[in-house]
Amino acid sequence: MIENTLNKIIEKKRIRINELKKSVSLNDLIENIKNQKNFLNFKEKIIKNNASAKFSLIAEIKKASPSSGIIIENYDPVEIANLYNKNKATCLSVLTEEEFFLGNFLHISKIKEKVNLPILCKDFFIDPFQVKLAKSYGADAILIIISALSDDMADKIYNEALKSNMSIIVEIHTSEEALKALRFKDSIIGINNRNLKTLETNINTTFDMYEILEKHEGPLVSESGLKSKEDILKISKKTKIKTFLIGESLLKNLDKNSIFSLL
Repeated sequence: MIENTLNKIIEKKRIRINELKKSVSLNDLIENIKNQKNFLNFKEKIIKNNASAKFSLIAEIKKASPSSGIIIENYDPVEIANLYNKNKATCLSVLTEEEFFLGNFLHISKIKEKVNLPILCKDFFIDPFQVKLAKSYGADAILIIISALSDDMADKIYNEALKSNMSIIVEIHTSEEALKALRFKDSIIGINNRNLKTLETNINTTFDMYEILEKHEGPLVSESGLKSKEDILKISKKTKIKTFLIGESLLKNLDKNSIFSLL
């Protein structure tokens, strides 16, 4: 039987958040947010870029993943962010999940000191507390994974992010999740080509989900399993999607990646 990777990650995340709440209060986070001065509008940056450029790239920064293991041995998130910025990435996605992706919230704050691009905190949000936590480190956007949450909790996290003036990517993989995502009218909707239970990828997921989501007013993003500029061109020809979240294909070939030539 294939182990449900998402459930395993969520279980560990719930334990970690409950422990963190014992030592960090909401007031502590609010005070830390007051000291942050360089928040950027993630969603607006994508909308403006889509109006003037052919493609928008949310370039992902991560050391490891459950599907690939260690991606970069000598991992320097600031150096990677600088390279993405140099190559005209629109926004950044920074993995902060500690155990399975070897991430850290400090990576966001360190990048923010050096690079002036909006940052998505890529993590597994299961509690509204995490919204303020992400913002306290300088994040401009958060992720809601529909398959990881009850409808009620998804609504709570979404509303907390709106109150905190943060952008939201609502991530879906199935038709049922796509229909649920349409109620988040102020969000970006991300179509994840990776099945989070089996970790398999198939870019045809984007085509299937696009038929449901094409009338959503906010940007649509195709995520995961995009291995080349040909994949991007194929999606752009069949849909109106102009925004792509790409990680491993960039990270494994940072120096001369053909995807950058599309920007």
